[in-house]
Amino acid sequence: MNLTVKLLLITALVLSIIIPFGYFLIGEKTKKRYKRAIGVNAFFYFGAFAIAGIMMFGGAPAQAADVAETASNAVGFGYLAAALSTGLSCVGGGIAVASAASAALGAISEDSSALGKSLIFVGLAEGVCLYGLIISFMILGKL
Repeated sequence: MNLTVKLLLITALVLSIIIPFGYFLIGEKTKKRYKRAIGVNAFFYFGAFAIAGIMMFGGAPAQAADVAETASNAVGFGYLAAALSTGLSCVGGGIAVASAASAALGAISEDSSALGKSLIFVGLAEGVCLYGLIISFMILGKL
């Protein structure tokens, strides 16, 4: 894709946001006009997105130097994917454990027979971290 095509796609994406909401803001603000503006926005945005995807993947065949560069990029992206899967799953698990554990402590303080049920939910929240770690080991095994 040359620079002109890239600039036209960027302009189309920006205009797909500005024009529908400009239409909405100029006139009477009703629910029908808002839904129409959202629909037009989604249509043009995803249309430009599809055209950009077609143009990106419809290029010339890769040369030998490009293949070597892609292979090195693939390894780097693999390490990045492994790090993100572990990191983001642990952040999500931490948030889940924080809310589940505080609710479990409150439930246990009122009724001690709720200990078994509450530990199950805390354990399920911790399982999210383990799933992310397993996925990252699987990714690293493929590199």
